[in-house]
Amino acid sequence: MANTSSAKKAERVAERRRIFNVRKKRAVKDAVKTTGKAVAAKQGKEALASLPALYKAIDKAAKHGTIKKNTAARMKSRITKRIAALK
Repeated sequence: MANTSSAKKAERVAERRRIFNVRKKRAVKDAVKTTGKAVAAKQGKEALASLPALYKAIDKAAKHGTIKKNTAARMKSRITKRIAALK
């Protein structure tokens, strides 16, 4: 339990940041899952259509520090390679 007022504020800030991070991670996971299902079903057009939403979710998460920039780049690279292999 926080004793000082600054510690109480830090607790509130940490909780708020945690909620934002969870939202961003959920958006990334949902986008990856949507694109991954299209790739698994060998639906190239659907996978390509979902790619901008995936990139947007990954880039936003990386920009705000929820995931690291190299992790974002690796995720985008891997999914793009899988989509390119469908063609």
